[in-house]
Amino acid sequence: MDRAKRLLQVLTLLCCCALAPRAQQRPLLTEDVDIIPPGSARIEVGIDFVQDAKFPLSGLRGDLTRVGVVGINVGLAPNVEFQIAGVAQNFLSINSMGPAAIPLSFPPGTLSTNDVGDFTLSTKIKLRSETRRAPAVGFRFGVQLPNSNQGRGIGTNQTNAYGALLFGKRFGRDGRLNAFGNLGLGILSAPLQPFTQNDVLLYGAAGIYRLNSRINLAGEVNGRANVRRGRAPLGTESQGEARLGVQVQAAGLRFDFAGIKGLTDLSPRSGITFGVTYDTPTVFTPAR
Repeated sequence: MDRAKRLLQVLTLLCCCALAPRAQQRPLLTEDVDIIPPGSARIEVGIDFVQDAKFPLSGLRGDLTRVGVVGINVGLAPNVEFQIAGVAQNFLSINSMGPAAIPLSFPPGTLSTNDVGDFTLSTKIKLRSETRRAPAVGFRFGVQLPNSNQGRGIGTNQTNAYGALLFGKRFGRDGRLNAFGNLGLGILSAPLQPFTQNDVLLYGAAGIYRLNSRINLAGEVNGRANVRRGRAPLGTESQGEARLGVQVQAAGLRFDFAGIKGLTDLSPRSGITFGVTYDTPTVFTPAR
């Protein structure tokens, strides 16, 4: 009887661990409040293809492929997570070249250009756990590094900062629906105006619905909005997109696929994204 009780306790513990909620990000841009376990890491790799991408600073317009959309998240504490995200290489098939506000490193008539993406360093802190009536609350802040070369026509090569409040609440039987949202401020450097910045509103509303133990539906609306009067400085305009897709758990990995629809005049018209996520076991013990 004692052995049977101990076995039942172990099985119960394993089941509870397996059902414990964990943040699930790709293919969404909106940040979940949940934190990955301390000492573990989440590695995300994907590829995006969007049509009719627009770059007002360089005057370029075309179809953009992002290869190596990477994200590395590390759990530092039960309520703290460190994140690195960026794009290894952007490839733009140029459909048109309008007037450029900056010098470009290639001549008129060029059919394509490529460049590394700007990487972002972020810290996410979970401030309050979810209760039966109230949502979980968190805060995320970070900086976007100037890795790109503006002469390639894709990036702005500027240092930007941001901070956002995170909210999350689970609904339905066994928390089947995970709804979460972001609201914050982005401080974007104006590429053509020294000592000038544009403070934009950051927003995101997303949901992940668990169909079964292996398949989730995921959707969101995410972007930034220019709130200053008049026209935004070049390179800091409003951007927004909607995503709808699926997550599939298989072979210890999570695969994802989503369609993309632009929501503003300067957003890409449409696109697709797909990728894979691997959650490592505990690989180190954080300092206390």
